[in-house]
Amino acid sequence: MAKEKKSALTENEGVSQSEITNSLSIKNIKKKRNAKINPKVLVASILKKDTTALSRAITLVESKNADHLDIANSIIKQCLPYANKSIRIGITGVPGVGKSTFIEIFGKHLTNAGKRVAVLAIDPSSSLTKGSILGDKTRMEELVKDDNAYIRPSASGKSLGGVARKTRESIILCEAAGFDVIIIETVGVGQSETTVHSMVDFFLLLKLAGAGDELQGIKRGIIEMADAIAINKADGDNLKRAKLAKVEFNRALHLYPTKDSNWQPKVTLCSALQNEGIDAIWNIVQEYIDTTTQNNYFNNKRKEQNKFWLIQTIEEQLKSDFFNRPDIKKELATQLHLIENDKTTPFAAAYYLLNLVH
Repeated sequence: MAKEKKSALTENEGVSQSEITNSLSIKNIKKKRNAKINPKVLVASILKKDTTALSRAITLVESKNADHLDIANSIIKQCLPYANKSIRIGITGVPGVGKSTFIEIFGKHLTNAGKRVAVLAIDPSSSLTKGSILGDKTRMEELVKDDNAYIRPSASGKSLGGVARKTRESIILCEAAGFDVIIIETVGVGQSETTVHSMVDFFLLLKLAGAGDELQGIKRGIIEMADAIAINKADGDNLKRAKLAKVEFNRALHLYPTKDSNWQPKVTLCSALQNEGIDAIWNIVQEYIDTTTQNNYFNNKRKEQNKFWLIQTIEEQLKSDFFNRPDIKKELATQLHLIENDKTTPFAAAYYLLNLVH
């Protein structure tokens, strides 16, 4: 017995109690992570509004691990009957327009009104390191502490418009968890925002007054998709410029063709920093929902979005299957080498690889 005690003391010699505790905690965490996932149990927890279970489910959905695909699909299928009961809002704007500050104030406004709000914040990924900061929880200090709010930052990866690969599925999971409003924050203007527009009911464009118009080439497309334009930072010395910008945008919007929804996009001023004009934006969203629900555009748009998602999912899966084939991986390397040495063209190489599949 004395030898056993001496052996234990020798093993832990020079190791503090806190280090032993931390080591045990890490082992327990690893044990939980490696435990077999039961989709039914996870879904039951999500339906009870358990945000920890929700986060775990979204992680499975976003995972590129082939073993997680079937589990994720099972979870989504079980959650689907409880989805489609929220208002989905897409928010975009150039970097520096104040998206994070606006979303925090807007989210707090909604939670104070008794709403449960989920924010799916898309962070830009580095094209070099593939890394992403995922700092939205840090920027939204107050909202992250709100029991009726949930913030999930995700890396954009290679997705168009800065939308994370599995954002659509994450929306379904958040709706099943009982969130009334789902906010999708994009990376910002500069890539195709069509993907965002295809998954939300209401599309809000945040603008700055007096910032110039560096985005002239894509401005028309973005504004045509917007259901409302909010000119942020309309305070202090910038208020006069913001009011002038509002007049200009209102004039411009009347030149665009009438939307299928019969909704005339509105322009409003706000200051997220001063918490001004936020209630007006929520009123615009509610007015839009009422109008499009009455003329049945809301439901028709959701159906069209589901069709779009189907095509997108098929394209994504086909692309994944193609590049993961062992023969394609091998021949792709060969064709790339031939292209580098000017022995074939990219088009000829592409046809050659595609013919291997057929």
